[in-house]
Parts: sequence; structure tokens; C-alpha cells
Amino acid sequence: MLGRATEYAIRALVYICIRNLEGKTPGFREVAREIESPVPYTGKILQNLVRARLLSSVKGRGGGFYFEELDSVHSPTLYEVIKKTGDNQLFSRCGFGLANCDDKLPCPMHHEYLPLRDGFYKMVKTETIYSLAQKVMNRKAVLNRLVG
Repeated sequence: MLGRATEYAIRALVYICIRNLEGKTPGFREVAREIESPVPYTGKILQNLVRARLLSSVKGRGGGFYFEELDSVHSPTLYEVIKKTGDNQLFSRCGFGLANCDDKLPCPMHHEYLPLRDGFYKMVKTETIYSLAQKVMNRKAVLNRLVG
């Protein structure tokens, strides 16, 4: 459903958020390794996120990526990330790929696809990078207790 750049952007932001909560500012090579993304592509994505003001960075030794304000109130929603990476057309696009599709002239998938698309839209408007980071951290804590 999402493009590769958007998937990497979301994963990168969640990873950076987790590292920031640990008091660290990861560099782009670390981010690329941890989210399993090509290094040059990750660097480009992170530059775009900084330009879009979803993220900040410090260059040089000891530098890295960070969020100006790291809390649930100021965290970007997934919708904001999707919008900044150019995938926001998926909220209006026909699931069958037709140029003209609506309730009056529905495609063969229209009535089944519409609730999925709308549900996804509602989810990305409410979920934030911070909330996803919290879920990942909670999952790790649970796994550590189980393996323990």
C-alpha cells in the first residue's frame, strides 16, 4: 500500500525516536543498517525528512538525527510522514487503478476497498512516530521477559 521510500521513512523515524529516548542520536549508516535499507537511499530519505522539518540533524563527529521535541504531543503522525514522502494520493486513489471511480461509477473493488482505505486513513491520522516507538519498546520488553 505504501511506497518503499515511505516505508523506510517510517521505520527510520521510529528507530531514531527509540534511540533518542535512549539518549542517542544515530547517524544515517546506523539507521540504514537497523532498518535494513540501502545506505545511500537512507541518507537521501533522512535528508528529505530534515528538509520537511519532521526531523533534525547535527553534522560531524558525534552528530546524528534527533527530534526537536520528543513526546506524544509533538510527534509527527503517520499521515504527516506519508504526506511529506508523496504517498498521500493513496487516500483518494481507486483500489482498482481507475481514473474515475466513485459511488456512482464504482470499480469492481470499490465497495470492498473503500472501508479498508478509510480505516487506514483513520489509523494514520491518529498513530504517531512516538506511539509506534512506544509499541516497539514495549514489545522488546515483553520478549526480553519471555526469553529472559
